[in-house]
Amino acid sequence: MPATPVVRSFAAVENPAARVLILGSMPGVASLTAGEYYAHPRNAFWHIMAELAGADPALAYAERLARLRAAGIALWDVLASCERPGSLDADIVAPSVVVNDFAGFLRRHPEIDRIGFNGATAAQCFRRHALPGLREAGLADALALHTLPSTSPAHAGMPYARKLALWSAFLRGDYTEAARAT
Repeated sequence: MPATPVVRSFAAVENPAARVLILGSMPGVASLTAGEYYAHPRNAFWHIMAELAGADPALAYAERLARLRAAGIALWDVLASCERPGSLDADIVAPSVVVNDFAGFLRRHPEIDRIGFNGATAAQCFRRHALPGLREAGLADALALHTLPSTSPAHAGMPYARKLALWSAFLRGDYTEAARAT
């Protein structure tokens, strides 16, 4: 039986003045193949970011990232690497998980005051693998953590308009509305 492939995340999309960090779990096959965050054509992420940050999917990838940075949004994944066949978060091999260096990231970006998780798996992985170390380092207390509806095409149970409303509330800092997503 062939070994389960090891997949690796991308570098963070950073901005020294970022106030918001959006975290996925691990890029899917389409993203890994393209070398771009949220590259699957049916993923709603760039459509949502078009409306909220001017990062239209029709723009070149570098321009979309520049628009996120200009809007004070950093983008990354919870996992640096893991074993996973295919694209489904449910197929991540738990013992293989290696988390990104959030302590270092948050020290470089002290203005970040909220983290939005693109789906439940990203939130669960962060809370299980990253948050305890951040608490020990004294870096977790000022962070507002919010699980947002996944933009993945696998999460089709929620209408786009509702996803957009919840993502918009989160980016505005309206935690009451954004909390309804969890």
